[in-house]
Amino acid sequence: MTELKQLEGLEAPTMPIVTQTIGAYREVIVSPEFAELERLRDDARHNEASALANAEKRKALTIANNLLSTNLPIEQIVIATSLTRAEVEKLRDTN
Repeated sequence: MTELKQLEGLEAPTMPIVTQTIGAYREVIVSPEFAELERLRDDARHNEASALANAEKRKALTIANNLLSTNLPIEQIVIATSLTRAEVEKLRDTN
């Protein structure tokens, strides 16, 4: 938005296209369609971040499970996977 302020500071008579462009931009960003697109983008970003976090968790659990099968101490598994002690113990107890 600071760039818009700088553009607005230019003399309007010499920059009519800039003035028109700023006006059109402002009309677009307040439209319901634009707001809906922004909401959809936010939802998509959230969904992507959630999917990534879930994938990382599954990977850590798989690694922890493999390390448990080698009888590595729980504290070392916690350090290697960044899982909590309770998560590793639960995984151990379910196997």
